[in-house]
Amino acid sequence: MKKSVFTLLLLLVTVMVCGQESQTVYNFLRLPVSAHAGALGGDNITLIEDDPSLMFSNPALLSSVSDRSIGFNYMNYMSGVNTASASYSWMLSDRATVAGTGQLMDYGKMRETDANNMETGEFSARDISMGAWMSYMLSNKFSGGISAKFIASYIGGYSSTAMCVDLGLNYYDSEKGLSISAVARNLGGQLSAYDDEYERLPFDMRVGVSKQLLGAPLRLSAMLSDMTHWDYKFINHLSVGLDVMLSQQIWVGGGYNFRLNNDMKTGTHDDASSHGAGLTLGAGVQLERFKLNVSYGKYHVSSSSILANVAFNI
Repeated sequence: MKKSVFTLLLLLVTVMVCGQESQTVYNFLRLPVSAHAGALGGDNITLIEDDPSLMFSNPALLSSVSDRSIGFNYMNYMSGVNTASASYSWMLSDRATVAGTGQLMDYGKMRETDANNMETGEFSARDISMGAWMSYMLSNKFSGGISAKFIASYIGGYSSTAMCVDLGLNYYDSEKGLSISAVARNLGGQLSAYDDEYERLPFDMRVGVSKQLLGAPLRLSAMLSDMTHWDYKFINHLSVGLDVMLSQQIWVGGGYNFRLNNDMKTGTHDDASSHGAGLTLGAGVQLERFKLNVSYGKYHVSSSSILANVAFNI
């Protein structure tokens, strides 16, 4: 019964968002939070690890997180702009896990000027998200997840608020090393707007698969993102990744995000430079009670970003 409910919810979300145009409000919700997912192209939703940061990509992955796990995440986005988040998760039962999260995007200080370009002072801008998450093991191989997020944004004397949900499903066969996921992210709307002009949230529908190569310490991943908009090339929906398990505790990986590469091009021609955007790299240490993951990516045309996660069990 519960499996059917999650499936119907995902189908309903798909129908509701078909034909919607992409929006740019609350764009910080598009950025990766997990360094491991970020290293494999940035859009990964299928990794089965004891890593609380992965729930930000797919709430169903919370089922793989140990009881009483604390996670801290940080990324330098561009000069003067930083994003950080934290999470705490605990198991309600053998099948149910819940979590609370907080997320901050700080845009720093900016000059305030009048109509004549005379400086009148400074103002700040920031985005905040608070979330409640739950995952449930629908069977031995299927898990479902849902999150509810409250968002507040402040730009000088203006503010806006919104509510949204993420819905996720994951199928994982440990014997075959196969993980398949589908996610509907950021479905919701604004409760209040900056200037009474209501905008849509950056909804994203993703599907993906990861496959551990049997007898080899390699895992291949492929993701399709932004699946409600097909007015651009198919290849630009794709991201791919490969991680190598150097030991049971250490991984290194890399990926390529074709959409990111296309979005960061400085010209309109196919051969225009993207200044290295699309390429992602990372590594991590996964100990029993402590995890550290770091990745590199270029998510803004002006700078590269380092994303770091620290997690431990108490």
